[in-house]
Amino acid sequence: MAKRDYYVVLEVAKTASDAEVKKAFRSLAMKHHPDRNPGDKDAEAKFKEAAEAYDVLSDPEKRATYDRFGHEGLRGQGMGGGFQSAEDVFSQFGDLFGELFGGGGRQRGKAGPRRGADLEYVLAVEFMDAAKGSEQEIQVPKHGLCETCDGSGAKAGSSPTTCDLCKGAGEVMQRQAFFQIRTVCPRCAGTGKMIKDPCGSCSGSGRQRVSDKLKVTIPAGVDEGMQLRLGGKGDIGDKGAPNGDLYVTIRLKEHSLFRRDGVHVLCTVPMGFPTACLGGKITIPTIDGDVPYEVEAGTPSGKVVVLRGKGIPSVQGRGRGDQHVQLVVAVPKTLGPREEELVRELATVFDDKVREKSFWDDLKTKFNF
Repeated sequence: MAKRDYYVVLEVAKTASDAEVKKAFRSLAMKHHPDRNPGDKDAEAKFKEAAEAYDVLSDPEKRATYDRFGHEGLRGQGMGGGFQSAEDVFSQFGDLFGELFGGGGRQRGKAGPRRGADLEYVLAVEFMDAAKGSEQEIQVPKHGLCETCDGSGAKAGSSPTTCDLCKGAGEVMQRQAFFQIRTVCPRCAGTGKMIKDPCGSCSGSGRQRVSDKLKVTIPAGVDEGMQLRLGGKGDIGDKGAPNGDLYVTIRLKEHSLFRRDGVHVLCTVPMGFPTACLGGKITIPTIDGDVPYEVEAGTPSGKVVVLRGKGIPSVQGRGRGDQHVQLVVAVPKTLGPREEELVRELATVFDDKVREKSFWDDLKTKFNF
């Protein structure tokens, strides 16, 4: 089923402010909250749909991408993934639901294991690697499983015990208004277990800092600021819970010749003065290699020509951009005696020509002044 427009989902205008977007989501979250609609699959689906819309529209970068390219643009940049369950929503927007329900995310029978944290890695990519695609290897510092205690957090020869406050539930009950709120147990931090003899390597956390070596596929056409999502490559979650995701943010390195404007390539190419006057062939570099180009006679310095289809491939797979080439007359810094003599002779000829009325008439016609 095709996704609905996020503005339609939240029932706000495209010009809605951040505060209006947040207010709309809070209203829908209250209406379709799983605790108010137990067993109602339709309500749960609307709850997750509203959360997905808010996740995009509350983030300036994601919202700008969505406004310009829609759902496809978000997928192309690794953004705007849907929530698989209501628990994913509570994990993502825990602080917001704390505001809604006075400190508790929702009423649950038991605190589930916590999903690992999402991570961001900023990757500097060469211009040509971004334009044509590549594969790169990165080292990501993260939290991984403690090898000494295998994630239990307990010292060798011992094991965790059941928390005496929550009796292993990981949550304690609080009553507020007409809600029964279960909040994370303050004694065991929601694990339901207590570590009396903690592991010396991880101090009882069950995790340790590691460096994860990963290969990242850079799609052709990726641009500055785009993010690539690597599912499950973030911090390790609690036992039985999924890992977080890794978001690789792209930073483009400058190129000595080429610049980018979206999918278009910009560059400046020199031509000789005789070529500008008489016309002739020059070579223009492109991201796919050099191509010949026929300069028209009387081409002024600074003229921009367009090479269709010689730009950057669209990261969404929708064709390619163009290359815009500015042609400039190359002026030598030094001249030999003979060269100087010829230039002075040519200057005299041009001086005589500009005095002719027909020359000015031609200019007026050509440049409309």
